[in-house]
Amino acid sequence: MTLSLFDQFMSPTLLGIPLMALALTLPWILFFKPGNRWSSSRFSALVAQFLKWFTKEIFQPMSLGGHKWALILTSLVLFLITLNMLGLLPYTFTPTTQLSMNMAFAVPLWLATVIIGMRNQPNLSLAHMLPEGTPALLIPILIMIETISLFIRPLALGVRLTANLTAGHLLIQLIATAAYVLMSIMPVVAILTSVLLFLLTLLEVAVAMIQAYVFVLLLSLYLQENV
Repeated sequence: MTLSLFDQFMSPTLLGIPLMALALTLPWILFFKPGNRWSSSRFSALVAQFLKWFTKEIFQPMSLGGHKWALILTSLVLFLITLNMLGLLPYTFTPTTQLSMNMAFAVPLWLATVIIGMRNQPNLSLAHMLPEGTPALLIPILIMIETISLFIRPLALGVRLTANLTAGHLLIQLIATAAYVLMSIMPVVAILTSVLLFLLTLLEVAVAMIQAYVFVLLLSLYLQENV
């Protein structure tokens, strides 16, 4: 049976039952639970230090109204990083390579920021649609362009995360296949290809963390505009 390069992105099933819910639930088991000690392990201390740095970077320039989102955004960035990192392990499935799932994260949170802006400061939110001093002939065109740019934001969030992770997984699979095929034909070239594969894997680890951070950072910027 010939497998396609994109078969790795198919949702896993067992006896015809989709396992997407299981793939989304199991990563939560890896998170540390609060105990009686200040720090139960070095890993938990590292995660706590990262969350402290993340909340400071995201919410320091934001008004107090946006600080209510701290729990949601920090949980989201930790969840996305875990999913992205686990997807780099062999024989695992990466749920964040599915555009539908990323859009399920992006659309409700983006819509919530828009609704908050319309409720708290409707005049200022609508003023973004039309810059001051715009000529009368350009008013309808600019309103259309700004409206499209507003509604394309969640699509850009989902597509950016999906495209970056999908491209990285495809590159790893292509280079790994090339190294395996060349091992019996040209061992020296295969070893060099394996070194390239190792460096690419390190790059993908960085991309997995950065893309999760960028996803939540853009959501915080949209929130900052509306609070």
